[in-house]
Amino acid sequence: QMQLVESGGGSVQAGDSLVLSCAASGRAISGYAMGWFRQAPGKERELVARINQNNYTMYIDSVQGRFFITRDNTKNTASLQMYNLEPQDTAVYYCAARNKDYGPFDYWGQGTQVTVSS
Repeated sequence: QMQLVESGGGSVQAGDSLVLSCAASGRAISGYAMGWFRQAPGKERELVARINQNNYTMYIDSVQGRFFITRDNTKNTASLQMYNLEPQDTAVYYCAARNKDYGPFDYWGQGTQVTVSS
């Protein structure tokens, strides 16, 4: 019932910044934990960042201090602020939502490509 649409991806050089946005519709995200995943060619999909309903955040070590996940319940959006991008960050990034603090994510966006060149 919830739909998620990512935007903001693009091609940048190492050291640049990007902000990804996730627009939700159908349901209010206020009752959901939001996450950003990414999948690079030949690699497994990995959870990059997560923010729960109480604004508690987590990040994988490789993006800690560079990526920041936020949510705006009034706008029904979630964002991923990415700074000092590295070529290793190149991947398709997906927005996802779940109504629990654990377990599978229930809703997924279509993905947006982020390409970082050196």
